[in-house]
Amino acid sequence: MTPRKINALFTRLADADPAPVTELHYRTPYQLLVAVILSAQATDKGVNRATGPLFADAPTPAAILALGQEALANYIQTIGLYKTKAKNIIGMTRLLLEHHGGEVPHDRAALEALPGVGRKTANVILNIVFNEPTIAVDTHIFRLANRTGLARGKDVREVEAKLMKAVPAVFRQHAHHWLILHGRYVCKARKPECYRCLVADLCDFRDKTPEP
Repeated sequence: MTPRKINALFTRLADADPAPVTELHYRTPYQLLVAVILSAQATDKGVNRATGPLFADAPTPAAILALGQEALANYIQTIGLYKTKAKNIIGMTRLLLEHHGGEVPHDRAALEALPGVGRKTANVILNIVFNEPTIAVDTHIFRLANRTGLARGKDVREVEAKLMKAVPAVFRQHAHHWLILHGRYVCKARKPECYRCLVADLCDFRDKTPEP
């Protein structure tokens, strides 16, 4: 996709949704970190259903740690890989309390040193909590970037690197949310809804779907 088309693509997405936000429910940076860890291979709606009761009963790192792994697992058992995620969240929380005073660190290396936190999760936290212009590439963004020609790559790191170069600086802060929401609701995996896409004329996807 040419720079002119890329600029037009983000201009349209920005005009349609000037201030996009995550669909995960949270009140503190710590709660967002827990929610993002839980969101791996799960839907945001599913995560919100589990974290509503969890955060009501245990809203802080100390309260989550006091629950323990087994009780935490009971709160999140509707989410895939919940036992592993419960173990990681307890480990992550313990390290936050021991090394960071219970505060989510503003540092990529420190974030990625926490159990259950990889590059994608760190990018989400750096973007939402600390307003860094990072782009967290999930399955939606990976698919959309390759399908549209926006940033083709063999893996998420390659796509992330290409997006960081291709997306104009003025749009980089919100690019993650515009792309993930567009991939989630319009540029869907099996049946992309090209007939109602704001940027269909800019996209390189050849097999555009007609209106049903």
